[in-house]
Amino acid sequence: MASKRILMLVGDFVEDYEVMVPFQILQTVGHDVRAVCPGKKAGDKVRTAIHDFEGDQTYSEKPGHQFSLNADFDKIDTKDFDALVIPGGRAPEYLRLNPRVLEIVREMMTAKKPVAAICHGPQILVAAGVLAQRTCAAYPAVNPDITVAGGHPADISIDGAITDGNLVTAPAWPAHPAWMAQFLKLLGSRIEP
Repeated sequence: MASKRILMLVGDFVEDYEVMVPFQILQTVGHDVRAVCPGKKAGDKVRTAIHDFEGDQTYSEKPGHQFSLNADFDKIDTKDFDALVIPGGRAPEYLRLNPRVLEIVREMMTAKKPVAAICHGPQILVAAGVLAQRTCAAYPAVNPDITVAGGHPADISIDGAITDGNLVTAPAWPAHPAWMAQFLKLLGSRIEP
């Protein structure tokens, strides 16, 4: 398997598991993952939040960890990357306001490179205008946005994932095994037992 260069778009209050776990999984199988945040450089940190499902009407939020960035946002050229990962949490809510973030997403989708988004990450896909006629999973509160953007919300369990062409999406971190397995397949990754 050839190592792929993967770009990860993050921001403050990204969901802890949705940034840490994919970052580590992708590195474990030999991929070069570059995590960036608008306005920050390699060595800077973003604060994460831990979202949990504890029986309330929505998820609860607790302080997470400090996640270290390893690339400069301002130096990103999508031609240098083979794939894109968009974690969820609260970060996508404001990252989608950044014109360069939206441009990055459009460039990756237009080039048909593998893109993985989870939970609230599809808010960025909606704002980038790339979901027309696409099936997309997200945290259920994002489903109306997907519909308004011309997409089709996936009707899957919280631990499921769905692939539509070059796009792999999932509702929340309980879907990591399915989400990452489908993304790794798009990347052409092979994991030997």
